[in-house]
Order: sequence, then C-alpha cells, then structure tokens
Amino acid sequence: MNGRSRAMSKTDLPYRPCAGVMLLNHDGLAFAGQRIDTTMEAWQMPQGGIDPGETAGQAAIRELGEEIGVQHDKVELIAQAPGEFYYDLPDDLIGKVWKGKWRGQRQTWFLYRFLGEDLDINLATDHPEFSTWRWVDPHELPTLIVPFKRQLYEDVIAAFLPYLKG
Repeated sequence: MNGRSRAMSKTDLPYRPCAGVMLLNHDGLAFAGQRIDTTMEAWQMPQGGIDPGETAGQAAIRELGEEIGVQHDKVELIAQAPGEFYYDLPDDLIGKVWKGKWRGQRQTWFLYRFLGEDLDINLATDHPEFSTWRWVDPHELPTLIVPFKRQLYEDVIAAFLPYLKG
C-alpha cells in the first residue's frame, strides 16, 4: 500500500438479514404503516432484522409484536416467499443508517392472515416505528414505499400473487 487507506465502498458491505410480513385482513387488504423516522411520506409493511440465533419466521412474529403490537395468536401463516429479496440503500444513506454496517437488506418474506380486530393493532410500542397505519390494496404498496424499495415490494407481491385478491 502507498500509505493511503482505501475508502470502503458499498459493495464491501454485507446485506442485513431481515424478515418482512405482508399482513392481510379478512378483506384481503394489507397493513401499511407510515414510518415515524422520516420527513417524506413513506409507508411500509412490518419488517426488521433477524437476531443471532433466531430464524426468519421467529423474527417475523417478533417484529409484528414490536412494531404493531400484534401477537402470534392473532395471525395465521399463509405462505413464505421462496428465496430472499434484496435492496441496496441509496448512496447518500450508506454509512448513516445501521451504524454503517450494511449496504442494504436481504429479506425473507411471510404472508400472514390477521385474525384479530383493528383494535388489536397498537403502534404505541416500546420502540415505535409507525405514526399511523391503514389497510391498502396489496397492489398499491409499491406506490407507497420509498423508491429504493419499490422493486423489492413488486417482487414480494409477485411471490404472493396466488394468495392475493384482484
């Protein structure tokens, strides 16, 4: 080396392992929550990191409880999407989120049926992530998500298409 340190590029960073949940109500509409940590209008489905020693399925259930207050007895697994889905953070977010450890996420997605009532959804959790929520047509989700996750949401919808209405 010539004494200069090489700056770490995005491709040197790994993807953060995560689980995501498309939660459908009895009308076939999907849960979407508006993120609390952004000034732009950004809606998303529940999702989050997989802890060490945890399976993707366990993480999905944990995230439902942590993010929207929904416990395992209020959901029923419909399907798990085949494979993993990836997205990269935009360059301006690299090094700013997740303590700079990740270039994006690799996600395992689950489709659950919500067995509870709307009153069972509680955004006032210990670490709130959403300011408000609503039920939406699943096909509308890619138009609500931040642009850099749009393709991922289109891929998730395609994976669950046999189970979706419309």
